[in-house]
Amino acid sequence: MPPTPEPPAIDLAHAASDLRMATFRLARRLRAQQAVDTMSDGQYAVLAALKVHGPHTLGELADRERVSAPSMNRTVNCLEELGYLSRTPDTDDRRKVNIALTEAGLGVVDETTRRRDAWLEGALSSLSADDLETVARAADLMREVAAR
Repeated sequence: MPPTPEPPAIDLAHAASDLRMATFRLARRLRAQQAVDTMSDGQYAVLAALKVHGPHTLGELADRERVSAPSMNRTVNCLEELGYLSRTPDTDDRRKVNIALTEAGLGVVDETTRRRDAWLEGALSSLSADDLETVARAADLMREVAAR
């Protein structure tokens, strides 16, 4: 019995480039679906982090978003002026100030999430069941890669 031919080798560099470009393009399309058109990606990221992880100090937020404390302070000041977050003194350490979402900030995160999910659901609705299974598996793999 002749040996089974091996599948062609995948060009890893090409595959990585294709995935990067597709991921950025999809992310750009998703970012366009937001509740507040004038909000920057960085501002939204702060609101989303506060929803997912709860109140933070300014330094914790800066570390989480990988920006400088002065840059985060500008972002927080702007979001506070817009009524999307609040600052309250820490009950245990009066030197600390905790930053938390307001109801308005939570509304922005929830509405943006709803819009993004609706857009993506619509975009995926024309795919076959097999393609949807592939997308679900790809999402799992992308989470794995991102966690490294």
